Amino acid sequence: MRLIKIVLTVIAIVFGTMAAFWLLGVVWSLFGYAFWLGLLAAVGYGGYKLFTRAEQKYVTGPSARGEIEDRDFSLSWEEYGRKYLNK
Repeated sequence: MRLIKIVLTVIAIVFGTMAAFWLLGVVWSLFGYAFWLGLLAAVGYGGYKLFTRAEQKYVTGPSARGEIEDRDFSLSWEEYGRKYLNK
């Protein structure tokens, strides 16, 4: 009976150690996947911000032909004359 308890204890220790290593491997791989996914998301977000900044610069930038800009539509004739015609 004593020999059976020792054998079962050894088997339990071996399987317990294997289960602990398996759990550690699962957690470690999840951390690895989270790291790479986070790195990919950070690169994607940075690229998106750079793209939108460049898009805003070219789409809503100053007029190249000297036309009235959108923000100047609310000027009165006097303000418009002071700003543009007396240069």
